[in-house]
Amino acid sequence: MFFKRQWPIFGLAVLLLVVGFFLIKPGKEVAQEPIVHETLPGDGLKLEGIHYTQDDPDKGIKWVLDAREVRFSGDKTTLSFHDFRLRIEPENRAIFKLKGKRGDYSRDSGEIKLWGDLEGFSGAGYRIRTDDILINEKSGYVSTDKPVKIFGPSFSISGKGLFMDLKKKRLRILSDVVTILEKGSLI
Repeated sequence: MFFKRQWPIFGLAVLLLVVGFFLIKPGKEVAQEPIVHETLPGDGLKLEGIHYTQDDPDKGIKWVLDAREVRFSGDKTTLSFHDFRLRIEPENRAIFKLKGKRGDYSRDSGEIKLWGDLEGFSGAGYRIRTDDILINEKSGYVSTDKPVKIFGPSFSISGKGLFMDLKKKRLRILSDVVTILEKGSLI
């Protein structure tokens, strides 16, 4: 008899629980997607918390960018990012990871400019530190004119300036070079 008089209240409570579930569930999914912060006519788009992948088989390189903030130009040919992690996957070569403060990518030129406490990690166990670096996807070159330090399991090398040809797998430190070989690495 109690249930017969109270069933509308129980039905309403169940209905409110179902509606509440569907109102809360989308909120969790939206928080995981990039947040559109600003859109200004002609200025482009600003996003926060993004994961961006660039994969072009013709260029022979794939890269994945995770960044706290990204801005797209109005014509969407330029991408600027802050507090980033970049994973570079060249075709038939070891993966390389970079992290830093800022960067710009131009789709037209294929250039990625990175700066601000850059630190890179190679799949072979080597690390690189510098203040800025330029990666040209089209030509396969990496360069900087700032001080550079490269170190790993068998040697460390430091100097000013760097030029790396990713296709030929060649690296040059341009000036003020100091190299330290680990004991037994030449044997």
